[in-house]
Amino acid sequence: MKYGTWHDWVQASRPPFYIATLIPLTMGFVLAGNEGIWQPVRFAIVNLGAFLVHLATNVSNDYFDHLQGSDSGSSIGGSRVIQENKISPEVLLSSIVLMYTAAAAIAIYLTSSLNLWGLWWIISFAFLSSLFYVAPPIRYGYRGLGELFVGLNMGPVMVLGSYWVMTGTPNIEAVWISIPAGVMVAFILYYQSLPDMLTDETAGKRTLAVRLGKRGAYNGLIVFGVAIYSLIIAEYFTGRFSMVILLSFITLPLFIKILSLAKRTSDWVELDQHGIYVRLFYLINGVILILAIGK
Repeated sequence: MKYGTWHDWVQASRPPFYIATLIPLTMGFVLAGNEGIWQPVRFAIVNLGAFLVHLATNVSNDYFDHLQGSDSGSSIGGSRVIQENKISPEVLLSSIVLMYTAAAAIAIYLTSSLNLWGLWWIISFAFLSSLFYVAPPIRYGYRGLGELFVGLNMGPVMVLGSYWVMTGTPNIEAVWISIPAGVMVAFILYYQSLPDMLTDETAGKRTLAVRLGKRGAYNGLIVFGVAIYSLIIAEYFTGRFSMVILLSFITLPLFIKILSLAKRTSDWVELDQHGIYVRLFYLINGVILILAIGK
């Protein structure tokens, strides 16, 4: 069996992508702070648990995609640690069990010590969404539902969950302010599925992009952009964010660049080399969302 080096595990778990989790958790933390409730220790514990789930999700996606053959051949999806013979599938499976168990222990500690048993419906939804993205029998990522569930988890689930732990009570406002962040993370997932459309279709992975076809998938990028900027305007005029949120329009050139790349690139496999733009788009907008809550 291959146990891998430290660098192999970094490759497998892709920790830099944790920013997609950190931003919505921080939004819930800052929203609670606006009400005079600052709980940095709880926030750190929440992040530890979320980080473990984030890593477990990435590793389990690699493991179950490998079992189903969707990361084989010319596919560029996943971390490739199995395909490059760096870490054995059996070792990855053991790490998945270990990380989910540790995250569950943290969840039990928080809910029992703070008497937040109502959080378990959120925790359960997050766990099942994390595991069954590609794991059978549900495999919702293979059915074109990946963007929907990722948007729900990286939006309402995380912002509301973080706020709930900080304050001890839920708040519908946390759900409303979470929506732009959730749609942006769904946009990242959608973009990242474009380079693998052909190999996904061959492997029976019917992602949203595969279902739309190349022309429809390009139009899908436009729909995401319109939705994101429309939500930003709506959130400002409903008074949920300060005027700072309108700074998000400085990312419009980035979005246009993403569209331009997709338009002029004949082989969408090459889009994988430009994923930095969609991640930067989210990072800038995410920071602006956090600052707009805090004003």
